[in-house]
Amino acid sequence: MTNKKMIAELAPTGILRVAINYGNPVLAQKDAQGQPKGISAALAKELARELGIGLAWVTFDAAGKVFASIDDNCWDIAFLAIDPLRAEKIAFSQPYVTIAGTYLVSSDSPYQQVAELDQDGVTVSVGKGAAYDLFLSRTLQHAQILRGETSVSAIELFVDGRSDAAAGVRQPLQEYADQHPGCRVLSDDFTSIQQAVATHRNRQIAAEYLADFVVRKKKEGFVKATLLGNGQAESLAAK
Repeated sequence: MTNKKMIAELAPTGILRVAINYGNPVLAQKDAQGQPKGISAALAKELARELGIGLAWVTFDAAGKVFASIDDNCWDIAFLAIDPLRAEKIAFSQPYVTIAGTYLVSSDSPYQQVAELDQDGVTVSVGKGAAYDLFLSRTLQHAQILRGETSVSAIELFVDGRSDAAAGVRQPLQEYADQHPGCRVLSDDFTSIQQAVATHRNRQIAAEYLADFVVRKKKEGFVKATLLGNGQAESLAAK
């Protein structure tokens, strides 16, 4: 059951404004009409249907830009990786998808494992404000971080020779490597990234509803079915 107070808190304009990050193609893509599709869009549509309200897309090309806009009050829910820095302003649901963060390197690179890159003289490029940027900023002890505006620009920095490796989500990095024979993706990961539904931290009633919503959609098999229907592995679904 929903109630008017919760809906008013979650969607104060009467429309569910949904932040969609095209910078992570595992979560969101564009359909033939240029509209959002993928697991994030599917969850947003299902939530709006359940609440009986309309929705509006607010699109971004990087997760860092989604978080940076939180004080602009331009969205009501977003799909972001759980991170303690973001949690200062955001209330997260349980994760609905878990993805891996790893490195793209050149085919002749000496690096075989992610830990080998954390040494003096090594530079890794990342998308500014992405979950793996936040994680690597806390954990790298020796390597330097070079930040691009988006995940795509992080790869461009690597291709331009300005970094020794590009950090990112495994699936799009592997797709890039498959299309560019001079590159490869390391076999292990430096982190597992838990993707959740997020709302503003001061929307407590709404946050509790979103938390329950995600639990139900996972239990019903909605997340796994949507991933499979979108040509992705159901193993991405968070436990």
